[in-house]
Amino acid sequence: MCLLAVAWNTHPRWRLVMAGNRDEAHERPTAALAHWPDRPGVLAGRDLRSGGTWAGVDACGHMTVVTNVRDPRIVVPQAPSRGALAADFLGGGQSAGDYAGAVEAGAGAYAPFNLLVADTNVCEYVSNYPNPRRMPLADGIHGLSNGDLDEPWPKTLRLMRVMSDWVSSRQDEVDMLWRGLADEHLAADGDLPDTGVGLERERLLSAAFIRNPVYGTRASTIIALDHQGHGWISERRFAPDGTVLGETTLSNRLPP
Repeated sequence: MCLLAVAWNTHPRWRLVMAGNRDEAHERPTAALAHWPDRPGVLAGRDLRSGGTWAGVDACGHMTVVTNVRDPRIVVPQAPSRGALAADFLGGGQSAGDYAGAVEAGAGAYAPFNLLVADTNVCEYVSNYPNPRRMPLADGIHGLSNGDLDEPWPKTLRLMRVMSDWVSSRQDEVDMLWRGLADEHLAADGDLPDTGVGLERERLLSAAFIRNPVYGTRASTIIALDHQGHGWISERRFAPDGTVLGETTLSNRLPP
């Protein structure tokens, strides 16, 4: 993922709601959201180059999502896939707290990342930028992009406001969230972060939805899980010109 907003323990029905966009090179091979045949109970999209994922859920009510941290000055040769950090939590049976502790202990081996892992009790944030650290997410609305948790980048703040408005509306219909993820508004130059990639690229990356023939928004994902861990995950997939290629919604409840 490259942008997401999370409502944790604040919606009247859903314990966790996550809405986020995955931005990636369009040539990178990817499998759509599906049940993983080799990992029973896991529902996620899959990066076919590294085998990991950017966001997913499992039948136990676990949720995970990972973003990279944009800092071109940091290079970690032969670093493991950050997508594996997300994928390895799903279907593994570990609590979010135990898994977060294990990730924190080995976080230095990875290129910069942010990771959220949630179970029916807690949502943990883990990062290795600038140093390995973890903390439980406080109840409320949170945002994450390619910087720090709740860092006030314009597109992060805009999506957080959408999530807050949706929670306040006390509705289950998520059209408002899909519209927030489709927002192509560009931030003013004076509001852009300086992550070392140059002004032109900062402008391109300042939109929630990036429409670009080489690198852009490949998928939007919404996840909703109730206090028993039951819920659903939905994914919309996009072509390089921004048109919708397909949509999938799956329940994480196993059949009886």
